[in-house]
Amino acid sequence: MDTIQFILNGMMREALSPQTAAVAIAVIGLNIHFGFTGLLNMGQSGFMLLGAYGFAISISNGLPMILGILFGFGAAFIFALVLGAPTLKLRGDYLAIVTISAAEIIRYVGRSALLVDFTGSAQGIPGSQYTTGFRNLSFFGTGSFTLIPFNYTDVADGAAWVRIIGWIVAIAVIVLIVMRFRSGNAFKGIAQSAGMAGLLVFGVLLLFFLFPVPYQSTGVSGWWVRFVAWGLALLCTLVVFLLVRSPWGRLLRGIREDEDAIRSLGKNVFSIKMQALIIGGLFGALGGMVYVLSSSVQPDSMGRSLTFFCYTALLLGGAATIFGPVLGSVLFFAGRIGIKYTAAAYVPDSIMSNQQTEQFSYIVVGVALMLIVIFRPQGILGNKRELRFNV
Repeated sequence: MDTIQFILNGMMREALSPQTAAVAIAVIGLNIHFGFTGLLNMGQSGFMLLGAYGFAISISNGLPMILGILFGFGAAFIFALVLGAPTLKLRGDYLAIVTISAAEIIRYVGRSALLVDFTGSAQGIPGSQYTTGFRNLSFFGTGSFTLIPFNYTDVADGAAWVRIIGWIVAIAVIVLIVMRFRSGNAFKGIAQSAGMAGLLVFGVLLLFFLFPVPYQSTGVSGWWVRFVAWGLALLCTLVVFLLVRSPWGRLLRGIREDEDAIRSLGKNVFSIKMQALIIGGLFGALGGMVYVLSSSVQPDSMGRSLTFFCYTALLLGGAATIFGPVLGSVLFFAGRIGIKYTAAAYVPDSIMSNQQTEQFSYIVVGVALMLIVIFRPQGILGNKRELRFNV
């Protein structure tokens, strides 16, 4: 029982990680590209890296943080223009080839020894050079704390039956939330919205009750950076919710399903695609800035694999859904850690060492992605009708 609790606590820590929130923000941008517009952008990591570089280089050279954020967005904006101008009039597979190549160019330029004074080359830019101003904004104070001090250890001394009942209730709540989201009626009407909001709050409180996680208040990877990261993820989700419900959002869906029909209505398809590429890229840049707040800017940490992780999270949660990117990101990273810890705890070292469990977790995740694409391509929250892409 204690081993299971240890594994679940590790999954909870990974689910709350600022990197998980950063990837969720980038996946929200990728959802605009691929999910709503049908653009096969395979270079979202390039937008993330440019956002991180613009943010970190500006601040490390003495500029205020707000200018660093603007420079990060500006770099992603220019990248989207340069990337989209020659390719958005072509078929989607050409865009996939160009974007993955462009993202690799950005990564190799960042690794170049010629730019060591700006990008730090392969070693990157240490977080100490650009995160001080962000930590100074914190109103969480010093020291450390657990978000909800009252947890399962305060009930019957943390007996096994308390945890088992709590896990059963948590699973039931999660299943109910997912079913409500899949029904499409989660936020229709005041009563439905209030009930769904209450269910979400109860679910979050229950998870913190079962899996207490203490962190520093304002450390390198403390509650402050987690609060900002997940607050931005929720804000981005709200922005996309409003965008896709607008006439512009309906145009995106129309382009995804049949861009010739949209063109016959007199709409400028190229312009709308460019807008979608820029907006999704700006979300990616924001994700890159958040990604490096608790670490350092290293080009290899935002390479091809990160784009593939984003696609995995998007397909897992459900493309062309509002909450799919966040759900998919949390499940992807928490699930991988759960597989890793489970293998380390129950598989003998003679069969698999602790170092090999890392690779094993990615293998299992890759197999799971293959099964999802085969048997449930719409993901957990998605709809099969949303997968009719004109690419």
